Amino acid sequence: MLRAAGVGVGDEVIVPAFGNVEVSEAVTLAGARPVFADIDPVSYCLDASAVEAVVTPRTVAVVVVHRFGRPADVVRLHAVGQRHGILVLEQGESEAPYDEVAQRRQRAAYLDAKLKGVHTPDGGVGHTYQQYVVRVPGNGRPDRDAFAQALRARGVECRVPVKTPVHRLPAFRQCVSLPETERAAAETLALPVDGGLTKRDMQRIASACNALGGLLQPAL
Repeated sequence: MLRAAGVGVGDEVIVPAFGNVEVSEAVTLAGARPVFADIDPVSYCLDASAVEAVVTPRTVAVVVVHRFGRPADVVRLHAVGQRHGILVLEQGESEAPYDEVAQRRQRAAYLDAKLKGVHTPDGGVGHTYQQYVVRVPGNGRPDRDAFAQALRARGVECRVPVKTPVHRLPAFRQCVSLPETERAAAETLALPVDGGLTKRDMQRIASACNALGGLLQPAL
């Protein structure tokens, strides 16, 4: 996609650091330099204002990645592209059958209503919940990793969606300020909402999370 757009040596391409390294690798393979912009804390996708702040005369494109089943704010991002004459390329996620999406949304709605002590996702329009991502702030108490370990001990499968932001990986290390990216990497945890989960499974997930709610009380 980048090569077809004419991206090459000497160009800069704005990408998210919160997510898979493949996007940055693709920019490098095209001969260009990845430039990291911060994310919106609600959608976990590139923030349009943050993108605009890192545009330079060498910027030729921005790669927008839709994250966890929630679309990015492409209207604002395309507006930034038009103002600066840069391409806005979108990387979508694999689409699931309608029935599966409906089941995930149903299970996400159940967790939205039942979970306490964690910050549930803001669904937004068009969210397909490819991952149901909550936030587990540490507040001086056991943090996200401790919370995840305790959940797994209770038989709940959960995963850290982004363990290390790309700008902190050795091959792409940059000294940039990405506070929302750093915070999301430290706090996010994906809980299961697969279509195969039964009502009993969902009750067990909610009960296990809520039993750990004390971990999330503000430190005194």
